[in-house]
Amino acid sequence: MRKACIEAIYPKKRLSIPNKEHKVYPYLLRGVKIDRANKVWATDITYIRMERGFVYLVAIIDHFSRYILSWKISNTLDVGFCREALNEAIEKCGVPEYFNTDQGSQFTSREFIGILKKYKIKISMDGRGRAMDNIFIERFWRSLKYEEVYLKYYVNVIDCKNNLKNYFQKYNNLRLHQSLDYLTPREVYSGMRKAG
Repeated sequence: MRKACIEAIYPKKRLSIPNKEHKVYPYLLRGVKIDRANKVWATDITYIRMERGFVYLVAIIDHFSRYILSWKISNTLDVGFCREALNEAIEKCGVPEYFNTDQGSQFTSREFIGILKKYKIKISMDGRGRAMDNIFIERFWRSLKYEEVYLKYYVNVIDCKNNLKNYFQKYNNLRLHQSLDYLTPREVYSGMRKAG
């Protein structure tokens, strides 16, 4: 396979590298009943391969509805694009009660935590090696990769961004979810119809 330049599709290196100088918060969602939109939001970072190189993608998801509130791409892993996604989500959708992340340095940085503290949002962080603590965003990455990214060949950042934009539109507005009683995330998030 190596000689033929064939590579299996599988999760690559972790992007959640903690900064030992940053404060880590406890996981607060154990036993919390998530019964409405904007109670719990979560975020994570993944990467998208292109013809030459790759970009990083951050997305913020509402746990109750699986609605993607905002997303941004960047060619670096600095905190800027994560902060932009968070500010955009708050501006468009209001303020959640809880915000869950992993322990990556972007999410433990003063800039990112400062926004959460400003709005008095309860900060929750996954335990080390506990991907199940942030399962909804992890499941979303799987859907995105298998339904969009692995099927396409992005030539450049603009091509990648346009294709991702189309996918997010379909995911939020058209894709039915079995766990949401075959409603779309938008229907559940906006309260047009109740899941469950």
